[in-house]
Amino acid sequence: MKIAITGGTGFVGRHLAASLGRRGHEVVLVSRLNGGLDDVDALTASFAGCEAVAHCAGINRELGLQTYQRVHVDGTRQVVTAAEKAGVERLALVSFLRARPWCGSGYHESKWTAEELVRASKLATTVLKAGVIYGRGDHMLDHLSHAFHTFPLFGLVGFRSRPMRPTAVEDVVAILEAALVEGRLSGQTVAVTGPEELTLEEAVRRVASVVGKRPLFVPLPVAFHRLLALAVEAVMRVPLVSTAQVRILSEGLVEAAPPCDDLPDDLKPKQRFTDERIRAGLPEPGAFTCSDLRTCSAPRAGRCAACS
Repeated sequence: MKIAITGGTGFVGRHLAASLGRRGHEVVLVSRLNGGLDDVDALTASFAGCEAVAHCAGINRELGLQTYQRVHVDGTRQVVTAAEKAGVERLALVSFLRARPWCGSGYHESKWTAEELVRASKLATTVLKAGVIYGRGDHMLDHLSHAFHTFPLFGLVGFRSRPMRPTAVEDVVAILEAALVEGRLSGQTVAVTGPEELTLEEAVRRVASVVGKRPLFVPLPVAFHRLLALAVEAVMRVPLVSTAQVRILSEGLVEAAPPCDDLPDDLKPKQRFTDERIRAGLPEPGAFTCSDLRTCSAPRAGRCAACS
């Protein structure tokens, strides 16, 4: 089976491509490196002969021409148009758990608009509303690990009571494969969250323990995190935390908004946020370096923004 993946060089896209490849499927990767989402004709050519498309491309902060409108809204509209023109049968979108309209967040609202565009298409579609996805090459474990090796203090108490349900990327891939390959979940919008609920502070302390660090947690209000996000967005290639992520974390990541379909039992994520799973997803130990800064010409090897 031939399957195209937008955001194919991003976090979820890479894991999905690897899994599909191991199962003998032909995979077409679509990313900013080969034209991205801007050209409908190029997308149509990329989708030619594909039975399914996984739309994993996305951004968690705006930078230059890479805006939420251009990537999440215009990009999704062009993906849908190209998929219909190419005769694609199935389309699965990776969206965000709390994507919704009229909430005052450009990230949330643009993700919701993308969902609506997919649901309104002529294709057999599935929308995955996912919360925090973790695994090798993600944003959370990657940046937490480097932060613990860089900063002696780690302020997170402003978020410590907010619950989350981390989801292993392997579980997300299994759901995508069920939709794309087996044709399951057609016409559904499903909530994708992990089996274990814990607060953000508990999750961070668990990662710190696996890394072998004991950071001092300093009480800091959410407003400080917003200012921190603005600062690191200005200087880092992949920011330690973005303003959209501050909004996301301040809300909690347990329930979908608005409510949506439940996954069938056999597709519900089952991998808990254990020390073993955390260890498997950690990058090579080390602090942030100049390669993580936007002023540096060469990014850290193997580091890139997650497309989610």
